[in-house]
Amino acid sequence: MALHWNLIAPTLNVITVPLPAKAVVRELLSVTTMLEAPLCNLIPVLPPVQTKSKKSLSRPGVKNIVLVEGVRTPFLLSGTTYVSSLLHEGLLNKTALPKDAVDYIIYGTVIQEVKTSNIAREAALGAGFSDKTPSHTVTMACISSNQAMTTGVGLIASGQCDTIVAGGVEFMSDVPIRHSRKMRKTMLSLNKAKTLGQRLSLIGGIRMAHLAPELPAVAEFSTAETMGHSADRLAAAFGVTRLEQDEFALRSHTLAKKAQDAGLLEDVISFKVPGRDIVSKDNGIRPSSMEQLAKLKAAFVKPHGTVTAANSSFLTDGASAVLIMSEEKALAMGYKPKAYLRDFVYVSQDPKDQLLLGPAYGTPKVLQRAGLTMADIDVFEFHEAFAGQIMANLKAMDSDWFAQTYMGRTSKVGAPPMEKFNLWGGSLSLGHPFGATGCRLVTTVAHRLRKEGGQYGLVAACAAGGQVSRDHAVCPSTGTVLWGQESGDRSTDTHTVLMGHVYSTPWFSHRKVFLCYRGRIGADKTLLTGRDRPIRQYRFS
Repeated sequence: MALHWNLIAPTLNVITVPLPAKAVVRELLSVTTMLEAPLCNLIPVLPPVQTKSKKSLSRPGVKNIVLVEGVRTPFLLSGTTYVSSLLHEGLLNKTALPKDAVDYIIYGTVIQEVKTSNIAREAALGAGFSDKTPSHTVTMACISSNQAMTTGVGLIASGQCDTIVAGGVEFMSDVPIRHSRKMRKTMLSLNKAKTLGQRLSLIGGIRMAHLAPELPAVAEFSTAETMGHSADRLAAAFGVTRLEQDEFALRSHTLAKKAQDAGLLEDVISFKVPGRDIVSKDNGIRPSSMEQLAKLKAAFVKPHGTVTAANSSFLTDGASAVLIMSEEKALAMGYKPKAYLRDFVYVSQDPKDQLLLGPAYGTPKVLQRAGLTMADIDVFEFHEAFAGQIMANLKAMDSDWFAQTYMGRTSKVGAPPMEKFNLWGGSLSLGHPFGATGCRLVTTVAHRLRKEGGQYGLVAACAAGGQVSRDHAVCPSTGTVLWGQESGDRSTDTHTVLMGHVYSTPWFSHRKVFLCYRGRIGADKTLLTGRDRPIRQYRFS
């Protein structure tokens, strides 16, 4: 699966606490007990649609790895209900799965708290797992939980483990804010001071400027550009209009609301907030109207940018978890798997000009590995960092010129049909806790395959740094889920580009629109930065 980008660059240092992860793990274990013992052919529970028969991706001698269950807390707008509730247990403490049956626990997170740097271990111990169960935490920007899952898949495939709990957590309501560098230096020096005179001298050197806090960075470390700014540039380069972005954002919220009202988001578990009501659903789903969306101003490139608060994913609190097992182990324990996890691909691109193009690069690779085409895929779930990012990727995937020029392919892979694409909403409406979105995507694909009677599913997500993950999974006997992620390597060019104005000339569909930054425009109308470095331009046949 290919993962795309996020409203805030995941290079931030955000606090994450172990309780939400612990709560999700506990609820996951209780949920698995409600599953029916599977038949030998792994018929899913209550399949409403007959699965289409396609070729199987099962390979002789290769262990089948299955998704048994996936759960998540409600994804909530940062600063709302979770501001205090994440510090308390809010999920039912039922552990029907024997805790000693879990071989390994892996969690992903982006903004870490120093006190719980290995949140997977702390969550496992807090949830009552054996101290003999190894646990580790991974971070890979917005595809951190994807990395947690694929790491678990690797452990099972290698024969080291049979049962893995993987997940992710992000708590944006309480990010760590540090003292200034000068203040930190002074405080460390105070610890080393041996006499009262030395301490008083250091204290006397403190100035008002020392007290200014150091806020978490929101820009890419390698480019000093925010992800929103990059998304605006990308949308302009691919000719994605403000209208197209607002329409896609409205689609996401509308579909999410329908799915929520229909009870399709069955992976969401209730969370009891001490002293308050039970939180049982995502609170960022807000269907509006095109007229209301059109009133919003540009959020990053002002005043002419097209990325707004409405067509961007919002800061979110939340946690997710999945139970992954070898098929043999799952059947032996009486579980009915929801999907086979078949393949995955990680790719990296230039973080400056291709930061959010991961899905376009990762999708062809994971399909090639699986021996499938876009026509074989029944369910698509792409991470919606920005509406403009999604639309730009779809245009890139549907362009022969882009495939030949930038990917070395003879032809385009093709864009996913919208009737199969993110039909239960996406990150724009459901929310995007950086470390938890990957598990949501994979679980959603599994549930949609069962609901729609599909066989193959594809997950894609972009991430800070230009990285991407794409994964592919298979619904047991009824379908397959492919999932993928994408990410990009750091560029050696750390030049900081500053926000400027919009400059338009004929280009894409007889119209070229790209963002002009402070610097200058060359005599040949080529956009130049302060270093006279041309901004990359994409053209389409």
